[in-house]
Amino acid sequence: MIEVIGLNKLFPLARHKPAAGADAREGKRGFEAVRDVSFHCARGEVLGLLGPNGAGKTTTLRMLSTAIAPTRGRIKIDAIDLVAQPMLARRSFGFLSGATGLYGRLTVRENLQYFGRAHGLQRLLIEQRIAELLKRFDIESYADRRADSLSAGMKQRAAIARTVMHAPDILILDEPTTGLDILGAQIVADFINDCRARDVAVVFSTHHLHEIEALCDRVCVIDRGRSVFEDSVARLREAGGGADLAAGYLAQLKH
Repeated sequence: MIEVIGLNKLFPLARHKPAAGADAREGKRGFEAVRDVSFHCARGEVLGLLGPNGAGKTTTLRMLSTAIAPTRGRIKIDAIDLVAQPMLARRSFGFLSGATGLYGRLTVRENLQYFGRAHGLQRLLIEQRIAELLKRFDIESYADRRADSLSAGMKQRAAIARTVMHAPDILILDEPTTGLDILGAQIVADFINDCRARDVAVVFSTHHLHEIEALCDRVCVIDRGRSVFEDSVARLREAGGGADLAAGYLAQLKH
């Protein structure tokens, strides 16, 4: 079980007072990218994060992945306090950030080998996982091409393969379908559904309501650094009068 409770992240600013017309989250102490975000996601569940650009979704995911530490709040994975013991939890994580995290001068295969070794996998298992993932994400024909020569969509597929090289129990994805065509997006959607079947907890951010509809068990709406809704997809639809998810989503942003 992932539990996120009252997350807050303050980034200090160089200037001593807010600029004219600045975001309301900007104050004398700095910029509160995340002010108060809470949600939970059980094993075998898929949770989608929704919110306007700049709402704090990426910062929330970076804290959840332990890439950055929260200013306040708690993150628990089962009995592990991630803020106090980040290294214990990192073994269970696969984290896809906005950047691909691929080394451009290495081929796709070499990238996967590198990340496999970084996670302590044995050579035979590394080769088995590479074969599985190249086929799973339909990038076998790109395996021996340098990452910096790939299209944006192929880089994204390779980056997701890199993210799950060690078969993590928890998957954190920041807009995983960015740059993907219809086929690539469907490959990723099928993979997320497979993760659910294998009791993996998946948290991902998106701007696409059809992805929330098709993939998610739960949804958390973040607006101006706060979680303003956290419940099932069906309840979000009901919040808009039952018409569609868009109405339910927009209703949360009016609060």
